[in-house]
Amino acid sequence: MRLVHDPPDGNRRTLATEVEVADTLLGQARGLMFRRTVPDDYALAFRFDDVRQRGFHTAFVRVPIDVLWTVDGVVQRVERLPAWRGRASASGETVFELAAGEAEGVRRGDRVYLTDSAP
Repeated sequence: MRLVHDPPDGNRRTLATEVEVADTLLGQARGLMFRRTVPDDYALAFRFDDVRQRGFHTAFVRVPIDVLWTVDGVVQRVERLPAWRGRASASGETVFELAAGEAEGVRRGDRVYLTDSAP
């Protein structure tokens, strides 16, 4: 599975080639906590059943991360959170965590989506 950024200018690119889905309550609560590194080609996806305010933090996350909140594949917010003390929230039904810098160039209103197809 890959995470793809599809901006309005048509310069589509892959943000991550290895995507893990946090699909259990424990997986969602843990997120990226306690990991020593986050690979550049990795994303952690949180899929929820509804759109609502979702807070994310980096308590016990040892590295800075980029976080994307989306609704129907449209980016609502992009935030870089510092290691250990970052906190942000936005409305979303799917949220992605990536290594810091991997969401560079992703803007509010852009589309991001998961796909199984090859680039």
